[in-house]
Amino acid sequence: MNTKSFWMAFVAAYLVYQILGILIHVVWLDPVYQDLAAVFRPKEQMDQMMWITFITSAVMTLMFCYIFTRGYENRGIGEGVRYGLYMGLFFMVVQAYDAYVIYPLPYHLVLKWFVSGMVVFIAMGAVVSLVYKNEE
Repeated sequence: MNTKSFWMAFVAAYLVYQILGILIHVVWLDPVYQDLAAVFRPKEQMDQMMWITFITSAVMTLMFCYIFTRGYENRGIGEGVRYGLYMGLFFMVVQAYDAYVIYPLPYHLVLKWFVSGMVVFIAMGAVVSLVYKNEE
């Protein structure tokens, strides 16, 4: 594994994850979250705890990149898109649909979480495949 390339891919994937997360949750889904405010913690509490999500997303991105490097075949962006698709299915089916079972959420929100999560993982896979190179 090329350590420098790995960390560059990690930073790129983490930025993609965070930027798309802001666009999805703060911009696109905010009106839905406002309508469901009674289901969630108060915004002030969430803001105080947001640091936890930065750590958990860093750990997830670290593992996402590490697993990618284990199977890296240097086949271009298609390899990353496929990887992102597989990891998105692995993660988003459980995250979105288990939340639907546990919390009183409207299905349209769960579907938006699933679809947008798939987009995020595919974008992360594409970026990692473009940045990571195994040559030392």
